[in-house]
Amino acid sequence: MFTPTHALSGFSVDDLAAAKRFYGETLGLAVVDGEMGTARITLPGGAQVLLYPKEDHQPASYTMLNFVVDDVEAAVDQLNELGVRTKIYDDSDMGGMSTDAKGIMRGHGPDIAWFKDPAGNVLSVLSE
Repeated sequence: MFTPTHALSGFSVDDLAAAKRFYGETLGLAVVDGEMGTARITLPGGAQVLLYPKEDHQPASYTMLNFVVDDVEAAVDQLNELGVRTKIYDDSDMGGMSTDAKGIMRGHGPDIAWFKDPAGNVLSVLSE
């Protein structure tokens, strides 16, 4: 019988040291070294994600992680102050929807803004 003790998601990065700095220092998440040259980040709520280096890494074109926040605009301002760019999509990329000057999409579900990690993987902040 299949009886896992827990599960964790994982994704690749092209520079593990840069990813550890971004997730640990910029986003303020707990980051620990893992086995075989990997790293684990602990998300709000306690779930963990495995980061692993991959030489031929291709950034995910979809959102890898969504961070739920109380105030998307305040979170975007904080990210921008930390040097994280949140205006990553042109309106032509949005299929008829648009984002404001800060990169926030409003009125099509929860307010949401996207940004990228150093490896180019797409992340977001959104309200519930």
